[in-house]
Amino acid sequence: MSQSAPFIIDAHLDMSLNAIEWNRDYRLSAHQIRETEAEMSDKIDRAKGTVSLPDLRRGNIGLVVATQIARFNQSNGNLPGAGWNSPEQAWAMTQAQRAWYEAMEDVGEMIQIRDRDGLETHLALWLDDTKPNDKKPVGYILSLEGADSIVKLSYLEKAYGYGLRALGPAHYSTGRYAPGTGLSGPLTAQGRELVREMDRLGIILDVTHLTDEGFTEALALYKGPVWASHHNCRTLVPHQRQLTDDQIRQLTERGAVIGGCFDAWMMKPGFTQRTSNPAHFGITLETIIDHYDHICQLTGNSHHIAIGSDLDGTYGTEQSPTDLDTIADLQNLTGLLAKRGYSEEDVANIFSGNWLRFLRSAWK
Repeated sequence: MSQSAPFIIDAHLDMSLNAIEWNRDYRLSAHQIRETEAEMSDKIDRAKGTVSLPDLRRGNIGLVVATQIARFNQSNGNLPGAGWNSPEQAWAMTQAQRAWYEAMEDVGEMIQIRDRDGLETHLALWLDDTKPNDKKPVGYILSLEGADSIVKLSYLEKAYGYGLRALGPAHYSTGRYAPGTGLSGPLTAQGRELVREMDRLGIILDVTHLTDEGFTEALALYKGPVWASHHNCRTLVPHQRQLTDDQIRQLTERGAVIGGCFDAWMMKPGFTQRTSNPAHFGITLETIIDHYDHICQLTGNSHHIAIGSDLDGTYGTEQSPTDLDTIADLQNLTGLLAKRGYSEEDVANIFSGNWLRFLRSAWK
């Protein structure tokens, strides 16, 4: 990949989950990781992964929002972070995940971005074409997907202290703080307290996975910066996991950015998770542009769409766009967007500009 390729920010990757629970060494390339998993069948995405640190660098993806995730008492073991029998155990798993990020920092593979100064310093490094990407650490902003592991409210301030900068209260199904994808209903009493404490600390609210009622309630309670890290459009894929047109309008009125998600079941209707074949649905990288287009038509500009790929969200090539081999192929969106009438400025907005504008405002 040419170093002159546009700089990309990806606002949702489950890197530490893959490193710890999937036992993937992200210092290897995606192809090398596939080779190590060739004889494994314990996970549906074995030998099909698309994400690695070398492939991020190859794709000029120099900054990511990287998650911690651990679920309390979720019986469906296919879900990310599932199965912990107490919040304390879930917290312990998130700390193992944090330790992995810190270990990657110690060997120069990654660097945590916590504030505006760190953001600008890291951006300057990655925009310096005189230095090869393989010598640059991948920046990460720490996020928590689903709040089950926050044992009690005091743990949130503890997490902020080690760098947690974004949080989505919900995930799939039931949650201690909020019901999530597949359910309905408002935040729990603890969830309302959590959102208020997030506001006090300045932790970005991620509305991804909230129910419709939880979405409305969280936006009313929370006054700070809001984003939807990995979300697509309900008008195109009619499922509660997606954003309605009214929700998209509410988010953009708050200055939010929505990260387009590359999980095939969220890209075209009728796709069954872990069963359907993306090729049978014609799901390609261009499919995400349909979702971008829809949001642009609603808002009148390209200021609220970006990348939140979720490409290592416990699926691989079996549930990704058919023309994507590794995450480095996100660069191929450049030509596809141009063919659809997007200007160079629009592409720059989608690849990094919108997330940068959001972060600079949130961390001013």
